[in-house]
Amino acid sequence: MLTTLFRNAAIYTPVDEGKPLAGKLQGQVRSWEKGALLCDKGVIMAVGPEEEVLSKAKELDIDMEIDCQGACMIPGFVDPHTHICFAERREKEFSMRLAGASYLDILKAGGGILSSVRAVRNASEEELLATTLDNVLTALSFGTTSMEIKSGYGLDTETELKMLRVIDRIGKETPLDVVPTFMGAHAIPEEYKSDPEAFVKLLIEEMIPAAADQNIAQFCDVFCEEGVFSVEQSRKILLAAKEHGFKLRIHADEVHDLGGAGLAAELRTTSAEHLLAASEENLKAMAESGVIANLLPATAYSLKKPYAKARKMIELGVPVALATDCNPGSSYTESMPFVFGLAVMNMNLTVEEALVASTLNAAWSIGLNHKVGSLEVGKQADFLLLDGETPAILAYHAGVSPVMEVYKKGIHVA
Repeated sequence: MLTTLFRNAAIYTPVDEGKPLAGKLQGQVRSWEKGALLCDKGVIMAVGPEEEVLSKAKELDIDMEIDCQGACMIPGFVDPHTHICFAERREKEFSMRLAGASYLDILKAGGGILSSVRAVRNASEEELLATTLDNVLTALSFGTTSMEIKSGYGLDTETELKMLRVIDRIGKETPLDVVPTFMGAHAIPEEYKSDPEAFVKLLIEEMIPAAADQNIAQFCDVFCEEGVFSVEQSRKILLAAKEHGFKLRIHADEVHDLGGAGLAAELRTTSAEHLLAASEENLKAMAESGVIANLLPATAYSLKKPYAKARKMIELGVPVALATDCNPGSSYTESMPFVFGLAVMNMNLTVEEALVASTLNAAWSIGLNHKVGSLEVGKQADFLLLDGETPAILAYHAGVSPVMEVYKKGIHVA
C-alpha cells in the first residue's frame, strides 16, 4: 500500500472519546476548513489543519498526493443494521401495502418475511451471493464502507449457515468491513406455526450451537415483538447465544411496547434496533446500561409509520446510531445518504448528530470502533469526498447522493 497525502479538504469527523457519544456529546464533531489527511498502509498517520499535516509529510517519502479541491471529507458510513442478504425483491407486496393491504393480508397472499424465507431456501449459495453482492456494491457506491449483515431468511439450520457463508464471502470479496450476525430468531417458520416453543428449542439446542461452530457470526439478534418472539423467549435465546460466545443485539418494540428495550438494558446488549414504541422508562434503562439505539428511519418512511423518538433518546442519554435496515420488504434502500437526510429532516437530528450516528456510534454498535467511524490517527483511512462544503449537503441536496468518491484504507474504491 502507498503513503498518500490528501490535501485541500474540508474535514468533518466525530471525536472518539473511548465510548459511544450520547446526550450533549452526540453531536461532537471536529472540523478543519482547510484540512489534510496522511495515511500509510491504509492507516491514518496524521489528520488536521493542512499546514500541520504538510509539515509532517515533509519527513516522509510520499507516494501519492491528491488535491481534494475543497471537497468535504467525512468518515465512511457504517451501516450497523441490514438484512441485505436476500434472494428476491418484494415489489408487489409494496404495491399491495400502498393500496391498503394489511400485513396479515399480505401474508395470506404468500408475501411477507416468509416469502423471503422460501426464496432464500430455494436459492443456491452462488445465486444468493450474486444478489447480495449487487446490493452491497450499490451501498458502497453510496458511501458505506463498513456494514453489519444479518442472516434470518433461512429459519432452519442448513439455510442459516448458508446465509452466513455468503455474508462471510461478501466480507472477503469486497472492500467493505463486514460484521455477520446470526438471526435465526427472525420469525416463526411455517412448519412451526402451531408450536413456536419447539422452534425456540431448535434455536437453542441446534441452530445457535451450529452457528457458533461455524465461527462466522459475531452477534446474535432476535425479533422481540408481538406475534414473533416474546420477551421470555427472547431472553432464553439471547442467553443461550451468550453462552456460545456471541455478542448480543435485539429488534425491540418496533410495533408494540412489549418490553424489548427493557430486556436490552437487562442483558446489556450492544444495541437495540427500531424502538418506535419503546417506553421512556425502558429507554432510561438503556441509557444506564450503555445500550446503543440503532434507529431505522427508512423503515418508518417505507411503512408510513411515525419515526423513532430520537430527540427524546438523546435527551435521556441513549447513544443513537443510524442504519438503512436494507431488506426486501420494509426498507429496500442501500443509501445511507437517504437515511441521513431522513434523520435530519424527519427525526430532528442536527447535521452533527446525524454524522456521529452514521459513523462513530454505528461503528461502536458493531464492534468496529477501534478501526473505523472517525478520522483519527491509528484508524483506517476510510472516508468519503462529498459534492459540498459541509456534511449538511447530505440532507440539503435531497433525492441524490452527493458522495463523489469513496476511499477504503486510503484506496479509491468507488
